[in-house]
Amino acid sequence: MLSPHEFATLMLVKDATDQLEVDRADLDVLLARQLVSLEHASSGQTLPRLTHQGHSFLKAAGRIH
Repeated sequence: MLSPHEFATLMLVKDATDQLEVDRADLDVLLARQLVSLEHASSGQTLPRLTHQGHSFLKAAGRIH
């Protein structure tokens, strides 16, 4: 089960474009649960992105269609 902060972070990652400031502890939990992965952008930034599991989790929670 995700904490409310972790769930909110997952939703923020889904809607994020380029810059996203999230709590590292929440992001670490999402990484460990394989709900997000880190993507290296051409700008040199490392950005969190939803994995297939993260997308499925949000879909099951009714947060996306």
